[in-house]
Amino acid sequence: MTDALAGATDASRLRTLAARFVDGPAYPASAADVRMVRVLGLDLPLRATTALLVVTLVLLFDFTRTAIPAEIQALGRSAAALRYQALERMILFGLVPALVILLAFRDRLANYGLAIGDWRWGLGLAAAGGAIMTPIVVAIGANPQFSAYYGISGAPVGDLLVTNVLDLVPAEFLMRGFVMFTLLRTIGPLGLVVAQVPFVFVHLGKPEIELFSTLLGGAAFGWLDWRTRSIWYSALAHVYILTLITVVASAGKGA
Repeated sequence: MTDALAGATDASRLRTLAARFVDGPAYPASAADVRMVRVLGLDLPLRATTALLVVTLVLLFDFTRTAIPAEIQALGRSAAALRYQALERMILFGLVPALVILLAFRDRLANYGLAIGDWRWGLGLAAAGGAIMTPIVVAIGANPQFSAYYGISGAPVGDLLVTNVLDLVPAEFLMRGFVMFTLLRTIGPLGLVVAQVPFVFVHLGKPEIELFSTLLGGAAFGWLDWRTRSIWYSALAHVYILTLITVVASAGKGA
């Protein structure tokens, strides 16, 4: 009888934990979130349409390297070139959407992932994800494709961390904070799926394994942001993974 009661208690605790694990917050729409604008007979949600247009334009501007001098472009994927790109992305991926939120949407940045959110689950899930990904990243980082692509970007770990924070925090804010949180309040959970599109396409040109893995990795980052109301924990995990794979790849290239 005692064993049966203990088993039932354990099962109940697991069900409770599972329920809390997926117990994400609601994202009710305000009147501004669902405000419509008519364009040539089309009724469009103003904020969601604006977010999608902005992300498309800034990604095109980033892809064309219009703001990056030719002498920096000539450095390819060297650490110096990536630092310059990261600074450019702070403006394109960070400042531009922040200004749209503050000046056009007249809303708070905290509503778009720039908040602490559910930090207990956020830190715990980010740490668990990092632990799971570590052996995978170490294994694929030694792959010749990854060594060739990331090896040239090698630098001291501190420098890599600075570059990746400057690059990836704005990227997470643009594609999940700005786009996904806007869409969550407009079209519901489908917003997480739609936000995958720019995230996947920004990885074009990277090793094929990584490109296809963004379908799963991006969905995991989006779910984490949805669950915690914050982009900080996906950004933390993203910075860790990219830094680790660069260190492993550059070590393999040096060997």
